[in-house]
Amino acid sequence: MANEERILAQLKNEEGKNLGAPIDLPLDVTAEGLQTICNALQENEEALPYAFFIHSFELTGCLRETLDDQSTGYSTEKVLEIVCQPQAVFKVRAVTRCTSSLPGHTEAVIAVSFSPDGRQLASGSGDTTVRFWDIYTETPLHTCKGHSHWILCISWASDGSKLASGCKNSQICIWDPSTGKQLGKTLLGHKLWITCLTWAPRHSDPECRYLASASKDCTVRIWDVFVGLCVRSLSGHTQSVTCVKWGGEGLLYTSSQDRTIRVWRAEDGILCRSLQGHGHWVNTLALSTDYAIRTGLFNPAHSSVVPQGTANELASMAKERYLSAKGSKAEMLVSGSDDFTMFLWNPSESKKPVAQMTGHQQLINQVLYSPDGLIIASASFDKSVKLWNGYTGKFIAALRGHVQAVYQIAWSADSRLLCSGSADSTLKVWNIAQRKLLIDLPGHADEVFSVDWSPDGSRVASGGRDRVLKLWRH
Repeated sequence: MANEERILAQLKNEEGKNLGAPIDLPLDVTAEGLQTICNALQENEEALPYAFFIHSFELTGCLRETLDDQSTGYSTEKVLEIVCQPQAVFKVRAVTRCTSSLPGHTEAVIAVSFSPDGRQLASGSGDTTVRFWDIYTETPLHTCKGHSHWILCISWASDGSKLASGCKNSQICIWDPSTGKQLGKTLLGHKLWITCLTWAPRHSDPECRYLASASKDCTVRIWDVFVGLCVRSLSGHTQSVTCVKWGGEGLLYTSSQDRTIRVWRAEDGILCRSLQGHGHWVNTLALSTDYAIRTGLFNPAHSSVVPQGTANELASMAKERYLSAKGSKAEMLVSGSDDFTMFLWNPSESKKPVAQMTGHQQLINQVLYSPDGLIIASASFDKSVKLWNGYTGKFIAALRGHVQAVYQIAWSADSRLLCSGSADSTLKVWNIAQRKLLIDLPGHADEVFSVDWSPDGSRVASGGRDRVLKLWRH
């Protein structure tokens, strides 16, 4: 084998740091061989799964095949960069079929959301009701009446004990999913409709008592749901607030039609900084830690384990999980706008964007970090979903297949799959590593407004203009 073709390669992690010195590799080395090398370089006690990328293309066969498949060409005289991405140790199977079409709502289904452990499902509709569904028997559980106008947003507390809903009539209601009864009184104070709701992370609010709401009245309010009072009102935006995120480092992030993103200190409502750069309305925000904050204590890799302990002990466990998800880097924020662009920010440290992400041809409806924080997905009116590097904002790929606007997207818990819902009445499941359409899911009779993939990976829920809630499984 003296004449075996070889190449000098530099293995790097997803942050761009070198894993040791360059290595002399045979061109017939496979992904399995690289796994062994990567685990040795990282000194991992247990072998962890990795995916390997060369110029954003995943190495699936041997190194030579991947290099030959690329139009970039390669030279055995140069050092080849190979990016190693850790993969989830569990694997989510793609949903392939609709197992239930659940009627009940009498107007469009605007929002669907699984609880943090994936065992409960709620939906909000233009018919002014919130409904809870039994995901195991795929039947209705409770119909909650208390709103007087279209419900625009719903949000689960991170312990799954309650759900908040906000409507066009500026009302916020808190519901008990086990009974369908309203908890406490309706929260009143906003002057115009509620655009977004978010709970404080479990690790900073062990009892899950604080809720933040964004409104078209240009304000954000923080509520103590136990006493039913607004404890803080954040004003400063000059137009409708479109999104609010409660980060894990004690900061609130708000986006607005006034083209700015504001960063607030949650404990006292002090404005820390204003992030500027967008040329039109900012529609959507996502944090690199969203998945860890949403799921709190629930870990899909140990889905059968229900953590026990006092509220503070559980909060401490949630903090460990959050810090593990965040890693050594700061919490990153991405914003999507009507100006067709996205910005990547390091908001706890700087006013300046890390990157401007351009390429969409129409406004951006939603941005979403993958659970592992490595990839950002964006959904747009230009009928495409685009993928971006979660650290640098660098463009990775465009996923094309929808024939009308893409409204919402949802990641699988292992970050390997993405589901998108569109005005073309279909859902599509994409293979992220191979950057291609995996499964087409027709079935809705009209536009799909909302999509959610359960945090345990077992099912997808969708709702839309056809007033039907659909459940999809593998």
